[in-house]
Amino acid sequence: QVHLWSNAPELDIEIDPGARPGPWDVRIDNTLTDVVLEGAEVLPSPVPTEHRFRVQLDGKTTLHLRAPDRARLEPWRFLFFADVQDAIDRVQDLYGSMNGETGARFALIGGDLTEGGTRPQLQRFERELKSLNVPAFATLGNHELFDEDGIPYQELYGRASSHFTFRGVSFSQLDSSSSSIDPVVYDWLDGWLADGKDKLHVVTMHIPPLDPIGARAGCFASKMEAQKLLQRLADARVDLTLYGHIHSYYGFSNAGIPAFIAGGGGAIPERLDGMGRHYLVIDVDPVAQRLTTTLRRID
Repeated sequence: QVHLWSNAPELDIEIDPGARPGPWDVRIDNTLTDVVLEGAEVLPSPVPTEHRFRVQLDGKTTLHLRAPDRARLEPWRFLFFADVQDAIDRVQDLYGSMNGETGARFALIGGDLTEGGTRPQLQRFERELKSLNVPAFATLGNHELFDEDGIPYQELYGRASSHFTFRGVSFSQLDSSSSSIDPVVYDWLDGWLADGKDKLHVVTMHIPPLDPIGARAGCFASKMEAQKLLQRLADARVDLTLYGHIHSYYGFSNAGIPAFIAGGGGAIPERLDGMGRHYLVIDVDPVAQRLTTTLRRID
């Protein structure tokens, strides 16, 4: 059996059966509820965001997991949240509210899924996530680095920086968990920015390049690097940046790009701000080239 975790709406999966040709079972977790694996037999699955298939493999094969609405340009929406950390026992309140968001296709997570990034904590997060009716595509946060420098996260969920396009929008998720971006990711980012230049482009990461208040260390370690990154995003006409790390809600602008911090997944809140747990709903109109962001409060 092949068992995969999806961190994008669609996947291309290359499998080489080697000396074991024949029928193979493929399980893919964290998927859109209506995805199709081309040429595969559909098997029963226990939850809507988990899919099981059986495929015939007679040699090296590339399988294509596809969303039926991948190219549609009607308005749609996605969700964003971050910083669950030690509030995993209460996360179902968050998911229950999200399940009521009609038309949401998926959620994005801006890091700090767990308190300490251990394998048991990540597996607990995965179990709790099964009650969410849409998949949640994540990057990691600094708390995922606390155990083995993030190795358990990447072994379970794959690399922390990724890019995909869905229904007229480019999405780039960047690993800023160490208050910086790896030089290799900057090389990838050049291509991602080029891909998104003529469409709506949303960029997410955990630690924001700049702290909107400026009185904390809740931003990149280097202001020069922050300027470099934001200049690249601005030059490529990125339309929206979404962040976590700071356990409150802020709407602001960085380098002329609309920016939101939504660290309300349940971790210890910023003192005296009264915000409590929250998430964002982002409505997309690909034809009008418009993104509208709405705050949803849980507490």
